[in-house]
Amino acid sequence: MSDKVVSLQQAIEKYVRDGDSVYLAGFTHLIPFAAGHEIIRQNKKNLTLCRATPDLIYDQMILAGCARKLIFSWAGNPGVGLLRCFRHAVEAKEVEIEEYTHFGMASRLLAGAQGLSFYPLKSIKGTDLVKYNDKIKTVTCPYTGEEITVVPPLTPDVGIIHGQRADKNGNVHLWGIVGEQQEVAFASKKVIVTVEEIVPESVIRCDPGRTVIPGFLVDAVVEVPWGAHPSYAQGYYDRDNKFYVEWDEISKDLKRARAWLEEWVYGVENRQQYCSKLGASRILSLTPRNSFSYPVNYGVYL
Repeated sequence: MSDKVVSLQQAIEKYVRDGDSVYLAGFTHLIPFAAGHEIIRQNKKNLTLCRATPDLIYDQMILAGCARKLIFSWAGNPGVGLLRCFRHAVEAKEVEIEEYTHFGMASRLLAGAQGLSFYPLKSIKGTDLVKYNDKIKTVTCPYTGEEITVVPPLTPDVGIIHGQRADKNGNVHLWGIVGEQQEVAFASKKVIVTVEEIVPESVIRCDPGRTVIPGFLVDAVVEVPWGAHPSYAQGYYDRDNKFYVEWDEISKDLKRARAWLEEWVYGVENRQQYCSKLGASRILSLTPRNSFSYPVNYGVYL
């Protein structure tokens, strides 16, 4: 297999184009903030941003003018409150929205990954989503005659996933809370993976059960330490809860929020400069103590 290692700038420049549908994966954990910031820096426009729980990164991308539409399930600043830039853009009719439940979004990805024309689920039936989202349909079950809601497949132009480590061929190890990363990788037309570290192939092979994303799906691999901050990477750094509270205050004033983008996104060239601005004390405060899992003996037959 070929070496897929590139810089983050190169990966976004090559694979993310204006007008694309883009899915930044990760459910509270391993959210690819560095990739989102690079999309902002490169001034990508008219994107359809897809994500379960949009979180702060989409608030920032919407503020930067990257988004034309948002396909999502539940939008908010987790544990704090609103996504204020998102809400402002929706109320001003600057972005379109298409809303599902978390399971509805996951089902769309499963349909896309499996090449299905729709995916059935019962949990949306009876909710207001059916009334406000005309993409949600009903079909008659051929076995029971029951009316079942279905959702269409989701096949993003680009899926972006952050993981703890990968080899140069794009085989990715994830651990901790795993969200919809695997489904995004299988459903997307192009896949960019950012990781905390690129490791030898032997490290990946020694623990094959932890390989959530296989390399044959991946187009680009980028080493980006602290690439998920202010979300967290299990074993590498904790969630920066302080920042989530800070952003709630910052984003109350769009002028102040844009000034934050100027300083922390446009004002730095890469994630290394971003981390330098964070400072050693904040980084050390988020760095966990070691807590290793017990070794597993896979055995070798000679």
